[in-house]
Amino acid sequence: MIPKIVPFLWFDDQAEEAANLYTSLFADSRILEVNRYPEGVPGQAAGSVMTVSFELAGQRITALNGGPASGSPRPPRSS
Repeated sequence: MIPKIVPFLWFDDQAEEAANLYTSLFADSRILEVNRYPEGVPGQAAGSVMTVSFELAGQRITALNGGPASGSPRPPRSS
């Protein structure tokens, strides 16, 4: 049996919104599970969305609200 690859998407704080959008665009798609941050996680509000697992046309995907990735390039902010 060949193992399936589960893509993992990193968001600052838009994982649930993205999963809702993606599942609205593809047939046979649904949200499977939403996990929330517990109290005491630095930089994250208790109860805010941590991960969202969803399927797009049968393909499982996980999205994470991990905040800005440390050291990753960021576009310049316009003033």
